[in-house]
Amino acid sequence: MAAGAASPPVRPARAPRRRVDGVLLLDKPVGLSSNVALQRAKRLYAAEKAGHTGTLDPLASGLLPLCFGEATKFAQALLDAPKRYMATLRFGTTTTTGDAEGDVVDVRAPAFDAAALDEALRAFTGTIAQVPPRYAALKHEGRAYYEYARAGLDVPRVARTVDIHSLRLVEWSPPDAVVDVACSKGTYVRTLAEDLGERLGCGAHLAALRRTATGPFSLDDAVTLDALAALDETLRDARLLPVDASLHAIDPVELDPAAASALRQGRVVPAAGVADGPRRAYAAGAFIGLVEAAEGQLRAVRLVRTDAGAA
Repeated sequence: MAAGAASPPVRPARAPRRRVDGVLLLDKPVGLSSNVALQRAKRLYAAEKAGHTGTLDPLASGLLPLCFGEATKFAQALLDAPKRYMATLRFGTTTTTGDAEGDVVDVRAPAFDAAALDEALRAFTGTIAQVPPRYAALKHEGRAYYEYARAGLDVPRVARTVDIHSLRLVEWSPPDAVVDVACSKGTYVRTLAEDLGERLGCGAHLAALRRTATGPFSLDDAVTLDALAALDETLRDARLLPVDASLHAIDPVELDPAAASALRQGRVVPAAGVADGPRRAYAAGAFIGLVEAAEGQLRAVRLVRTDAGAA
């Protein structure tokens, strides 16, 4: 190094990562992407491995279950689980994106009452077809829809079947309606807002969205990033649900040590009297993984590490 040259800045040492297993119910704030929220929680835990279980847009808030360590192996169960939202729909204004982030496209004065709105909500309850929005992460020929939209290009968007389990009007304060939506995975609430607006003749967009439930989990049991940061490591770890928490809907099966060992070695084991289908497997009360029963036998689907169990 030349005399008088400045020394390169010393980067702070990265905190060591540790083994963390379990499911965290996070209350994601408005303004953060799901991935940024995940990375902040992962840093707070100094976790080796983590993933989220269903994207919330930056403008949305609410329940975002995060899986750490061995729990990531079973995250698909929460990705597939039904969701529930509290949505604010603004009637009379349409936007380029179907939500408050887009530019205004059209303005039409709403001319309907609460009774007409209730009737429209009933029409969208049940199994319906939705055309995904132009600004979506779905792929067409290897590129996301939103990439084409930002380039001013239209691509074919195929309607998909979704289930709206319930659609209840909570508050009507024109031009805004607050609606409680319970739906299947893959439902676009902003598309629901747009479709309702067109049915009522004035257009609409999604003004705000808060996820209140995912599968069996409720926002009431979630923790914010700020509250999580204020906890010490012991209390923070205590917020984690067990590794098998996402598999609540699957029946359990208890195995003896020999059967558990055989499954870990890739062998099938007898399962007389166990109906066909997936099972949560336990040995001596400890969760060992997800197995599949078929024709009186069990085979391993996803097993936890031998030194892993519930968090």
